Amino acid sequence: MADEISIQGGTWQRLRDYYREIRVEMRRVTWPGKQEVYGTTVMVLITTFAFAFFFWICDETFSHLVLKVLDYLSHRA
Repeated sequence: MADEISIQGGTWQRLRDYYREIRVEMRRVTWPGKQEVYGTTVMVLITTFAFAFFFWICDETFSHLVLKVLDYLSHRA
């Protein structure tokens, strides 16, 4: 029973220390400004749409090629 109390006390102490360290580290964080957040958000959106367009073109091209090959092979048999 005494061992359980010391283990629990150690656990609570470690938890308090952990949260104290989190608060200290969060004070050291340099948060981005509104302009930086806006700029990176716009860049992410543009990049997302560019990749979506690129993958759509690739998908259409490969689909067309696969259909041509399957059509060629089905008429040969």
